Amino acid sequence: MLRWLGSLVLGIGIGAAVGLYLGWVQFPLEYVDSPTNALAQRYQDEYTVMIAGGYLEDGDALGAVERLRVLGVDNVPEYVQQITERFITTSRDVADIRYLVALSEGLGRTSPLYAPYRAVSQP
Repeated sequence: MLRWLGSLVLGIGIGAAVGLYLGWVQFPLEYVDSPTNALAQRYQDEYTVMIAGGYLEDGDALGAVERLRVLGVDNVPEYVQQITERFITTSRDVADIRYLVALSEGLGRTSPLYAPYRAVSQP
């Protein structure tokens, strides 16, 4: 019994040592910086919604355009309008749509689809 237990402990020790060597020395994780425009469409949409939320906080349209340029888009206002209309037609989250509507209108783009989602300001 003692011999069996010793073999088990030795086997676990050797296995752990080989695993650590392979994981840390032979095949370590390599980080690769991927460009933002390589993101899947879903994540590009999420990024755009986050930028639109930031625009509602600070009102900096130029800053929002600069942040969205990293997506590799040539015409940022048109891109935001397309995403906004897609969110509206696919019935996405209303809060996200309101963020996008505010950003799109802040960039000078409007659409009749935006009417129900415009933020109403109280005097």
